[in-house]
Amino acid sequence: MSRDLTFARPLILLGAGGHAKVVLSLARAAGWAMLGVCDPELARQGVREWRGLRVLGGDQALADVDPADVGLLNGIGQVMGGGARQRLFDELAPRNFRFPVLVHPAASVDPTATLGDGVQVMAGAIVQADTRIGQNTIVNTRASVDHDCVIGSHAHIAPGATLCGAVHVEGGAFVGAGATVVQGLRIGSLAFVAAGAVLIRDLGERQRWPSVELANDSQRSHS
Repeated sequence: MSRDLTFARPLILLGAGGHAKVVLSLARAAGWAMLGVCDPELARQGVREWRGLRVLGGDQALADVDPADVGLLNGIGQVMGGGARQRLFDELAPRNFRFPVLVHPAASVDPTATLGDGVQVMAGAIVQADTRIGQNTIVNTRASVDHDCVIGSHAHIAPGATLCGAVHVEGGAFVGAGATVVQGLRIGSLAFVAAGAVLIRDLGERQRWPSVELANDSQRSHS
């Protein structure tokens, strides 16, 4: 598994929201060298420094940067129905910018796991044996991914979520905070598992769990 442990280039953080704060803390905890941050809103406000980082400008500042000299950290969070994080990655990766793998020192990742470019494994997360995680995916704080799971690109396993063994999560799917996915299930692309839910069946592309119908039935039964 490539963890980019020998990645020697300084890093530029993209974004300055809540997720960017966590990514910056991870990078510093792991001892990465930071060059600065790019954020359109900070640039618009004329802010020159953010959390100890030099503000380089908006995303257009990357036009003056040689991709061979830096690495990029995607600080845009992944929210249900939002594609900004993936769009940023898809725009910059073809321009030969590298998004190194980030693993927090307080996370546990089995040596047999495979992590794609730009994967972020946050503090307290666990990734077990023979798991495969696609590029630009977030395994967030204290999430647990058990053996033989396959997670596609641009997915989000939210804080405290649990994937039991051999779960398949397709690209762009979102598993909410504290949710549990029973072993061997498949979650389709862009599907959504709500926070705290227990998924007990396969979920198709763009489907939600609990479904709108189940939610309406529950509301009626308590009315």
